[in-house]
Amino acid sequence: MDANRKEYHHIRDFYIDWLENMNDQLAAIDDEYFDTPGKKAINRINNNLLYHPNKPIYKDHFGAGLDQRSKQGDFYIELGVEGCYIGGGYWHPSSKILKSIREAIDYDGQTLKSIVRKKSFKSMFGELVQDEPLKTAPKGYLQEHEHIDLLRRKSFAAVCSISEEEVKSKGFDKKVIEIYKELMPFRRYLNNAVTV
Repeated sequence: MDANRKEYHHIRDFYIDWLENMNDQLAAIDDEYFDTPGKKAINRINNNLLYHPNKPIYKDHFGAGLDQRSKQGDFYIELGVEGCYIGGGYWHPSSKILKSIREAIDYDGQTLKSIVRKKSFKSMFGELVQDEPLKTAPKGYLQEHEHIDLLRRKSFAAVCSISEEEVKSKGFDKKVIEIYKELMPFRRYLNNAVTV
């Protein structure tokens, strides 16, 4: 890092400026958007070695969360050496949040299924991000529940991979907005489940 600190700060400042601009663009198309300035949106470059001691000290990507309300699933953008992607939802949420999402699915899981099975959603994200599901039904739910496939999940996240060429293209902002719009119903469903 010491040898590349100047270049790192140059790229970081550029990314923060781009996030500021994207923050404004997304706020203009979504009345419920939560203002998230670039400096607040960007993640730290340091890995958390307390919980992941085997990881390198520094990440090999820039990550940021826009539309970032406290304790809710944000709109996440990651641009890195090994790949780039955009997504949203909840990855390994706390037991309290997971309980709220499962309660929403129990009450109205068909709505969530309709969202993730929509042709445009599947075309952009494919299936929800794979995570090791529970082997049996979660406590309080029957194995025969009509939405048991969702109830057994431990994470609810959708991700769209982006090529380096797309990131560098003039149409990248437009692509980000397109992904944001497609994710809106999915993120709203989950965030409503957590807050209601």
